[in-house]
Amino acid sequence: MSDDAPSLATTPTEIGQAGPRELRIEWADGAVHHYEVRALRLACGCAQCIDEWTGEDRLDPASVPEDVRPLRIEPVGRYALQIEWSDGHGTGIYPFRRLRALGKV
Repeated sequence: MSDDAPSLATTPTEIGQAGPRELRIEWADGAVHHYEVRALRLACGCAQCIDEWTGEDRLDPASVPEDVRPLRIEPVGRYALQIEWSDGHGTGIYPFRRLRALGKV
């Protein structure tokens, strides 16, 4: 299996709300992770939020409302999610490997 191939640890089986401010992902290996939605928005790795050359943060956390929430969550192939946020941001792709690493049990 190549490094890019999905594994049980990086294959979500269920994605949904766990409360008004929390996203829940159940993984194929049985693990369940919870994500505070504003922290997830602040972790966006797109070119608008992270400088592509230096890796430095471009996103000012003060510009993200405390009540930001996902409006739409769409799969991107078999490797990521794209989230459209209530603050108008929607270009970030969250690879499953990254989501798994960011998740809290």
